[in-house]
Amino acid sequence: MKKYIFLAVFTVFTSLTIAAQEINWITLEEAVELQKKNPKKIMMDMYTSWCGPCKMLDRNTFANKDVAAYVNKHYYAVKFNAEGNDNVTFKGKAFGNPNYDPAKAKRRNSGHELARYFNIRSYPTIVFLDEKADFIAPIIGYKKPQQLELYLKMFKKDEHVDMDTQEKFNAYFKKFEPTFSQI
Repeated sequence: MKKYIFLAVFTVFTSLTIAAQEINWITLEEAVELQKKNPKKIMMDMYTSWCGPCKMLDRNTFANKDVAAYVNKHYYAVKFNAEGNDNVTFKGKAFGNPNYDPAKAKRRNSGHELARYFNIRSYPTIVFLDEKADFIAPIIGYKKPQQLELYLKMFKKDEHVDMDTQEKFNAYFKKFEPTFSQI
């Protein structure tokens, strides 16, 4: 009898673990290093600890199984506190936050030099980098899974390269058919 109870508990636990897929977040340095062996684009979530929409992005979008599976397969995912105190080396340059105030760790703080490098002015902003860690575009604000899907797939397939007008993006947007679940 104990064997059957153990088997039932193990089966439930395993199925919950499989269903709750998460994005494999790594550091920017790790992502750039991994690109040398296996070139992939980078999706970098620039967030802050006090940002409500950033928390919604984590809870509603990044926790979505379709988003997580697609990001894990096609991107290196980086989560970066744009007002944090991490020291980062990117493209041979050191970035820090010299005006960081530990007393303000849970509220508005000084902007990190890396956030300024990418010209981040609002949160959340998802920065996309190509396979050589060159800047593609910032996607500003909260995005639902199907809204983020458009950008994930567009950048993955390099369909953005020929979009040099708003009209071309609008046509792409109009034709795009999302497949990610909304939950």
